[in-house]
Amino acid sequence: MEEQKEFRINNFDLLRLLAAIEVVFDHYFQHLSIPISHTAEKVLYLFPGVPVFFVISGYLISASYERNPGLKNYFRNRALRIYPGLWGCIILAVIAISLTGVSFLNKQAAVWLPIQMAGLSYTPAFLTHYGFGSWNGSVWTIPIELQFYLLMPVCFFLAPKKHLNAWFAGLFLVFLGASIACRLIPLDDRTGKILQYSFIPHFYLFLVGVIFQRLRIYQSAFIYGKALYWMVAYVAFTMFLYDSFPRVYFDTVQYLFMSLVMLSMAYTLPNLANQLLRKNDISYGIYIYHGVILTIIVQLKLVSHVNLPLVLALSMLMGTLSWIFIEKPFIKRKERALRKVE
Repeated sequence: MEEQKEFRINNFDLLRLLAAIEVVFDHYFQHLSIPISHTAEKVLYLFPGVPVFFVISGYLISASYERNPGLKNYFRNRALRIYPGLWGCIILAVIAISLTGVSFLNKQAAVWLPIQMAGLSYTPAFLTHYGFGSWNGSVWTIPIELQFYLLMPVCFFLAPKKHLNAWFAGLFLVFLGASIACRLIPLDDRTGKILQYSFIPHFYLFLVGVIFQRLRIYQSAFIYGKALYWMVAYVAFTMFLYDSFPRVYFDTVQYLFMSLVMLSMAYTLPNLANQLLRKNDISYGIYIYHGVILTIIVQLKLVSHVNLPLVLALSMLMGTLSWIFIEKPFIKRKERALRKVE
């Protein structure tokens, strides 16, 4: 029980918040076509938000599954975390986009809406000319996360029970190779897009989190409380070697290095997140709403009238409202279900 308590006291809520903010910064410059210096780009991509989310997801979800492996509760809790917030975002996006010039009263929308509600994101033809060409530039990761959720029980079911760590290490190596191959092998646009939306190029990051969780790496004297040392080494590595290797190899090494740094940050001053956030996790709301905000800004030709602080403030406002009125009430149901099982 003491080990479980120590495991749960961490800064992951704060790390997810910072990851969501990084994605807002990234998409602000990308979708509004605002130039950024090379040095600023290197700083911006020190902690790329999506890989951060994938690693943390593997770490926490594998721990949750191992504590309570019942499939009914597992899938119920995953659904309660993803779908209520996503549905709220989709409904508000449909209202906002309708008010800014697009009608959803067509056959494409009738097919598109249920698919979005299921978490399988795509932009229909009638929205390809709206904003920057996507109804929401953020939700492409939702189908990938859902695939991770489905694969987690499968991985445990197929694993040799006495060699779990070796099994996950082997899976990691396989999908690490697959991720590199996906970026090195020339693919046509259609195949490349299908792969991008599949778990294959991204699953190694989720597995990094699983492996770190299973090894209880947070208990290591080299990790617990040592974030400053890891941060100095990581920043130096990234800033000085950013242009020294082909992108595919640098990104892979950077993400793996970053994963260690994140774990150390999560368990250095581990009460910091609770002190600052009071168990309020607005990161998911920020992540899913900022894409809608940006595409509406482009559609209404307001790019010259907005700035990054305003976009960030609007995203945080929507994230906070989503947390208070949608996500938090459903997460309480998830926690009650966990207590019943435990």
